Amino acid sequence: PVHRGITYGKPKTAGVKGVKLNKNKRVIAEQRLGSKFGNVRVLNSYWVNEDSTFTWYEVVCVDPSHKTIRNDPRVNWAVNAVHKHREHRGLTSAGRKHRGMRHKGHKASKLRPSVRAAWRRNNTHHFWRFR
Repeated sequence: PVHRGITYGKPKTAGVKGVKLNKNKRVIAEQRLGSKFGNVRVLNSYWVNEDSTFTWYEVVCVDPSHKTIRNDPRVNWAVNAVHKHREHRGLTSAGRKHRGMRHKGHKASKLRPSVRAAWRRNNTHHFWRFR
């Protein structure tokens, strides 16, 4: 960021506005894996290591077509079609965190069920039919 947006000839990629990505690195790792391997369901992930350039995560996935997964009552909920690409819809633990779902009650009045739904609710006029 620079004072009053005066860039003094900086390139446009120099980051004058200070806008940062809302998603965290863990979500991006889960989404990359979900895009690369479309046949698996992403359950969760955890931090493994990082250096000055990269951060590594291990992503826990299950194959919904595998017989062992389909027969295991602890995991076979992920077999249902409604759980396809949970990582892209922000339903994993890291996704819920960047959506602000860690908070409940009065802290989350503008977050639930989603930020867009809350915005629509607060910015829509509801008129009675006979008023």
